[in-house]
Amino acid sequence: MKITFLGGVQEVTGSKTVVEHEKTKILVDCGLFQGDYKLRKLNRKKLPIKPSTIQAVVLTHAHIDHTGYLPVLVRKGFSGTIYCSRATAQLCEILLKDSAFLQEEYSKKMSKKKGKPIAPLYTVNDAHRALSLFKVVDFNTPFAIGSLTIELTPAGHILGAAFVTVDSGTAKLTFSGDLGRPNQLIMKAPANLTSTDYLVLESTYGNRLHQNEDPLEVLKEAVQRTVSKNGVLIIPAFAVGRTQALLYCLYQLAEKKLIPNIPVFLDSPMGSKVTDLLCQYPSEHRLSPTVCKRSTDIAQEVRTQQHSKRLTSAKRPFIILAGSGMADGGRVLDHLKRFLPDPKNMFLFVGFQAKGSIGRKLTEGIKKIRLDRKQYDVRAAIHRIDNLSAHADYQELLEWLSHLKKAPKKTFLNHGELEAAQALKQKIEERFGWKVIIPAFKESFELD
Repeated sequence: MKITFLGGVQEVTGSKTVVEHEKTKILVDCGLFQGDYKLRKLNRKKLPIKPSTIQAVVLTHAHIDHTGYLPVLVRKGFSGTIYCSRATAQLCEILLKDSAFLQEEYSKKMSKKKGKPIAPLYTVNDAHRALSLFKVVDFNTPFAIGSLTIELTPAGHILGAAFVTVDSGTAKLTFSGDLGRPNQLIMKAPANLTSTDYLVLESTYGNRLHQNEDPLEVLKEAVQRTVSKNGVLIIPAFAVGRTQALLYCLYQLAEKKLIPNIPVFLDSPMGSKVTDLLCQYPSEHRLSPTVCKRSTDIAQEVRTQQHSKRLTSAKRPFIILAGSGMADGGRVLDHLKRFLPDPKNMFLFVGFQAKGSIGRKLTEGIKKIRLDRKQYDVRAAIHRIDNLSAHADYQELLEWLSHLKKAPKKTFLNHGELEAAQALKQKIEERFGWKVIIPAFKESFELD
């Protein structure tokens, strides 16, 4: 086999890896580059391989940094099959349509700004064409693509997440995808990996440990502070996974009467759709049917942009959960403009904030921020919860690796900023003595 890394290397975005064996060529994940302009420019560059030469795509999970380039791939000539778990297929139907809509809206905005037509990266029609190529496969059920045998195993990160094993008959290659944590609030722990010849391992939190803080305690204090100041608590939240975990936390606090009964608004159409899916997959999460239903019903859905804007004049205090998790898009951008200048308010960030993102800048203490060519003072309180991440930290990654009965011949670290990957490389080498490689963009490796 031969593998080539076309994204997700020394960055936490744009995951794409080509696997070739004999006459078979597949792509594991097909993510969009997100973050600062330098990264997003890569989405417009020509892919180093012809999409028409790829027989199939296999997805680890639905997040846009692993799936969001699919409409471009299809428009450029890919016509094969896109394999994934059932929940991943349902989530991709939500996420890819939403992503395409945002691409079209951004195109209109830039065309107006530049005074000339700027084509969207892809359209809603492109997303529909990509979705027509999806094929659902069951966990723990091998299937063939050409000369390769593929198997998806639950990874516990979000609904439908899997680690992917690619078997050539003489060697096994495993992609961890984004690996979940062993003790998440909602999702079940990832399955153990006991054998592989080669491993591609994520390294998002390769240089960090999740804090031992109780997320319920942090959230409780944030709500209580907001109530005491008669303000607004705004929580930028990823639609998939994070929003549902936050709703569950708020439900628990309300049930135990640890927070006052104040309105909770879910200002994310995509988050609402994903939340509706959670209770359809009881085998993948820890919640009973009753608790799942009650926790997902705790928030009022904000269905329209007009309703979202009216929240500015709603009676305070209240809580808003709004997309996106790094505050780089979606309705939270409007909330930043409205609520950042008021010290009565609080923005609570949950989990990883990528380099260059608005969330990263705010959590690092910036005092003024430019949004849509206008500068805003940051007077609202800025806090974060680090213990609700759906990514395993380095200790949890090492524990997952410890179940392997023998060392992989090579372990490749992807999906992590360079400092995180370097730190995890050192930890794996020190603990296990394995050969660990941090690949570069477009770098290829021949596997025995």
